[in-house]
Amino acid sequence: MSQVGGVSSAQLRSFVERIERLEEEKAEVSAQIREVFGEANGMGFDIKILRQVLKIRKMETQERLEQEELLDLYLSALGMGETPPNEEELTAA
Repeated sequence: MSQVGGVSSAQLRSFVERIERLEEEKAEVSAQIREVFGEANGMGFDIKILRQVLKIRKMETQERLEQEELLDLYLSALGMGETPPNEEELTAA
């Protein structure tokens, strides 16, 4: 093994080549994901909503429930929810 400045050339080359292979695989997987989104879009699914569903599925249940509660509260406070809140509900939160 040759060394340059205390660095093993063979070891460095191995790391670089492994990273390059993984980058190629990542690009292939990204292309496959784009294809699936394209298929879903072609079937009439809303891609923005599909991305939100994927994001939500990654969340822990408690985190998701907390975010949903806060979203409902904020929308209600702005009069955008199903029923507008009264002043007591806003101050209680």
